[in-house]
Amino acid sequence: MVDETHLWLIRHAPVDGPRGVIHALDAPADLGDAAAFATLQARLPLHAIAVCSPARRTSETAARLGLTATEDDAFREQDFGEWTGRRHSEIEAELGEAAYRAFWQSPGTNRPPGGESFADQIGRARVGLARLPAGDVVLVVHSGTVRAILAIALELAPELALRFVIDPLSLTRIDRLENAWRVVAVNGR
Repeated sequence: MVDETHLWLIRHAPVDGPRGVIHALDAPADLGDAAAFATLQARLPLHAIAVCSPARRTSETAARLGLTATEDDAFREQDFGEWTGRRHSEIEAELGEAAYRAFWQSPGTNRPPGGESFADQIGRARVGLARLPAGDVVLVVHSGTVRAILAIALELAPELALRFVIDPLSLTRIDRLENAWRVVAVNGR
């Protein structure tokens, strides 16, 4: 159908950096898994519109897939504010275990200092989705962005959407129909 948008949601390649860190926009991607890139590239439609977040790791992943992607801030990862660039263990030590765990009891609506909530990210993603045309659109984005779009498509509360596992270089397929959504696959490898 002409009015359908076929979304090909790709989580970027793993970050080429330390684990346990809330990475900033300039964190590079590890582009070394040639087999994973080849498999993923073979599954993508030809002549699709490509969009990525403004993060270095998404643009590098898109380029490695042979895509010329336009950056769109609506699809960036959740803004963790003052926590960006820091290890989770540092934040927990600073806040204390009880306060750190309390934050993660309601991760869908709590905001880190100077940042945004996952619910805020869902709102941004909704605005970005409204701008996408019909046809095939490849989005090279973040796990949080894929979860946000799943929350929109399935009308899920933020906390429920955070339950999805979205691995690096995985493919999630969702179709936006005229008056509904169709989830084709989640976290395909």
